[in-house]
Parts: sequence; structure tokens; C-alpha cells
Amino acid sequence: MLQQDSNDDTEDVSLFDAEEETTNRSKKSKIRHPVASFFHLFFRVSAIIVYLLCELFSSSFIACMVTIILLLSCDFWAVKNVTGRLMVGLRWWNHIDEDGKSHWVFESRKASPQEGKTVSEAESRIFWLGLVACPVLWVVFAFSALFSFRVKWLAVVIMGVVLQGANLYGYIRCKVGSRKNLTSMATSYLGRQFLRQGLTQLSSLEIRCSFLYGFSCRKLEKWGKQGFLQGHDSS
Repeated sequence: MLQQDSNDDTEDVSLFDAEEETTNRSKKSKIRHPVASFFHLFFRVSAIIVYLLCELFSSSFIACMVTIILLLSCDFWAVKNVTGRLMVGLRWWNHIDEDGKSHWVFESRKASPQEGKTVSEAESRIFWLGLVACPVLWVVFAFSALFSFRVKWLAVVIMGVVLQGANLYGYIRCKVGSRKNLTSMATSYLGRQFLRQGLTQLSSLEIRCSFLYGFSCRKLEKWGKQGFLQGHDSS
């Protein structure tokens, strides 16, 4: 009987651990902010669809341009101020100090194990997929408009590249780190390059010096032999 009870207890603990692991996994894969996830993709995808299909449904270039710019502006505001903070815990913004100088701030929320605030993997995939894919499409549209001589659409496409590229740059800066980290990385890289170049030049200089030293030694030896022979002949 005791052995049977012990086995039952072991099975209960194992099932409890499995349920807890399944719960934690479902929390990570669950979309916690469905409204933010929807509007993160809605405005930017709508702007692309309107750009591709507007000439089929409307002959007014002004109406199409205004619609696309409004969608791009709404997307810029929503991604910068709402979806980045809720979906991945990142935020970038600008403020002006008392001296009138503009300062850019790139922030990243650190998850606390006590609070259990972790970023959902599903929301992170949605966020970065939409953030990276759409600016790439606008760059493709820019080259297409340039090479097909659609000059009137070039301003609209450039607006899409600038607005969505700004959000992409800002959130990459938030993800990578502060400017000091980037500066230190660049400084260390340049330092390694200069050191490598200096060592290469030093080794080449040593080779040249050894060559000149050997050449000069041979010349001196030759001149010494010639002088010795001339003195021997004169005597």
C-alpha cells in the first residue's frame, strides 16, 4: 500500500510540472495585445495595398496620395508610441532640454523575474516581421517608380521609406543598445583595424630593413675585397 501511495504522489508531481510548463509555454506564445498587433499591421499593409490598387479604383492621383500619406502617418504614430511599447517593450522618443538642444532617447524594458513580465514570442515575431518587411517593400517600390519614370509617385514612395524606415532605425537602436555601446563597438573595431595595419606595415618595414642590411653587407664585403686586391697588387 505504501509503495502504491508513493507512486501516486510521484505521478501527481509530474503531472503538475507538465501542466505548469504547458501554461508557461502558452503564455509566451499567446498574443497578449490583439488590438495592438492588429493595428501594427493594419495601417502599413493598407498603405501598400492602396498604393498597388488605387489606380484600378480611382483616377484621382490626389485622392490616392492623400489616402496613402494618412495611412503612413497613422502607422508611424501607432508603431512609435503604442505597438512597440506594448508588444516588445521598446520605445524611442525625443525631448528638448532647457538649452534648446534636442536629445534622442532609446529605451528597452528589462523583464523582472518577480513580476514575470516577458515579451510574447508571437507578438515579437509579428512586430519585427511587419517592421522589417514593409520598409523593404517601399524601397523596392522606390526603385520601380524611378526606373519606370513614374515621377509623380516617387514623392509618395519616398514618404513611405522615410516614415517606416525611421521606426525601423529607432527600434533597432533600442534593441542593439545605447549610442555609447555602438560607439565603443565602432572604436574597438577601428582600433583592431589600425593595430592590424600597423603590424602589417611593421613586418614589411622589418623585411625591407633586413634586405637593405644584407645588401649593404654584401656591398661592403665586395668593396673590402677590391681594396685588398688593389693594395696587394700595388705592393
